[in-house]
Amino acid sequence: MVDDKVNQVDDQGKGGPDAGRPGFALPLLLFAGFRALIDRLHEELARQGHPDVRPAFGFALQAIGPDGTTASELGRRLGISKQAAGKTVDRLHRLGYVERVDDRADARRKLVRLTPHGTDALARSAAIFDRLRAEWATELGPARLRVLEDALRAMAPAGGVRLDVPGWFGA
Repeated sequence: MVDDKVNQVDDQGKGGPDAGRPGFALPLLLFAGFRALIDRLHEELARQGHPDVRPAFGFALQAIGPDGTTASELGRRLGISKQAAGKTVDRLHRLGYVERVDDRADARRKLVRLTPHGTDALARSAAIFDRLRAEWATELGPARLRVLEDALRAMAPAGGVRLDVPGWFGA
């Protein structure tokens, strides 16, 4: 019944194919898709020897990057306090994903660097994401997936992907 009414109204903002699609549904659907990918990633990472990796750790490992960084800079990149970044580094260190080393450029600073275990987690994540994307391409069709990706890219800020999700979601 509702579908009939939707189809009878023109697409001039009064109805049409988008009638009955509330604005709040879009971010929830985007988040649900994101969450589906991330949950599947972590299930597979656990099977591949990384059961302790959590979504926030993935952002932290990406923010540390191949060259390493300081805990203060990590906090800035993640949008969290220096103390919160220090706790994240402590946890990643205990799990064997990062190490602290002296900064050759400044003896007063410690750098946080990925260990081979951390690099392995990122490499496996990339491979898993490739497989998950292939599954989405199979489910949606390659052309629809490309359209979806292109549309999301067009709507994303020009500065690229930000890694400050942990701080953004924080209180």
